[in-house]
Amino acid sequence: MIILSILFFITAILYSSVGFGGGSTYLALLLIWDIPYFIFPIIALLCNIIVVSGNSFNYIRAGNHNFKLLLPFLIGSVPLAFFGGTLKIEKDIFEILLFFVLSIAGILLLINNKSYENENLTIKKINFIYSLIIGSILGLVSGIVGIGGGIFLSPILFLLKAEKPKIISTTASLFILINSISGILGQFTKDKTFDELMNYWPLFSSVLIGGLIGNYLNLKIFSNRILTILTSLLVIFVSVRIGIRLF
Repeated sequence: MIILSILFFITAILYSSVGFGGGSTYLALLLIWDIPYFIFPIIALLCNIIVVSGNSFNYIRAGNHNFKLLLPFLIGSVPLAFFGGTLKIEKDIFEILLFFVLSIAGILLLINNKSYENENLTIKKINFIYSLIIGSILGLVSGIVGIGGGIFLSPILFLLKAEKPKIISTTASLFILINSISGILGQFTKDKTFDELMNYWPLFSSVLIGGLIGNYLNLKIFSNRILTILTSLLVIFVSVRIGIRLF
């Protein structure tokens, strides 16, 4: 548990520094460590909530938000995140889905790393229906797999030139936070108990501290581009590990 806690700590630092929760990598690490299958989606979602809560508060306090941009995505994602959380899927299918989720996320982040420092974007308004559809798909995937979905939403918003980098970071953080809450409520309909979570308190403590440090790094030390590259490489590395395990 000590080594796993350290890895969760490092993951929280990297992900929180670019406005993400880290759910996808927490899941992969839990999978590699052979944590009981029924509990690790809840662990990942709760870690998400812990990490992005601070980020979301800081981003909003700084005025870097656009709730009109976020709302259509949430309308589509929240009910489907809950629904996805209620679904029971086999471990083999889950591992394959997680492999593809991580691979796509890592590639998207790596391709779009320059966008995180481009403040001179020509902003384009996204069609409401498109936002609803994107949010619904991400919400369903988030609920099933146990991630917040921001790691996908952020690159999509950059590709669509929906807003400036800081506002996209806020949008992704809030999307992760609200989706994770919805997803974990869905997960708890599957006979999970809060007592089981207490066995993993070192992980929650690690991501709390790591999230605070990551937020400081984002605000004070490293550029978003460097942190995004590091995060994408971490995601790709973990996806490769899962791929080796599967194939």
